[in-house]
Amino acid sequence: MNGMVLLAADSGSDPNPLLPEPYDIFWSAVVFIVVAVVFYKYVVPRLSKVLDERSEKIEGGLEKAETAQAQAQETLAQYQQQLADARLEAARIREEARTQGQQILAQLRAEAQAEADRIVATGHTQLEAQRQQIVTELRAELGHTAVDLAEKIIGQSVADEAKQAASIDRFLAELDLQAGIGVGR
Repeated sequence: MNGMVLLAADSGSDPNPLLPEPYDIFWSAVVFIVVAVVFYKYVVPRLSKVLDERSEKIEGGLEKAETAQAQAQETLAQYQQQLADARLEAARIREEARTQGQQILAQLRAEAQAEADRIVATGHTQLEAQRQQIVTELRAELGHTAVDLAEKIIGQSVADEAKQAASIDRFLAELDLQAGIGVGR
């Protein structure tokens, strides 16, 4: 066996260890071409199909996302419009309530003023009635006192009722006349 190794070593020039033998290159090329044909015939179409499906899904997802975003923007705009409308309605209701409150307050004030005026008028009427009653009582008492004084001064009885009444009325009329003249000064 040693002889064969020596024979093979002597028969040719020094082979380059980095270059493969030609039959290795040939068979490697054949296997490469077969693998490349199988790869391009079966793997590349499936890979292209998968990539196309992915692209369609991505594009569909983007379209759905854009549609969803447009709907979200529209919903947001509607929400903002409803919120603005609600704020305007709340402001209108507040203003209406304020106006109604002022009207109710004015009405209550008017009713209170009317009630106060009625109470004052009733009080004036009662005071006038009481004043008239007191004046009547004072006149009667003053008349009796005047008759008693006259009896004491004259020393005789002034028993005639008609004369007493006439004397009392005359005396009171003179007092009223003097009071009127005294007030006019």
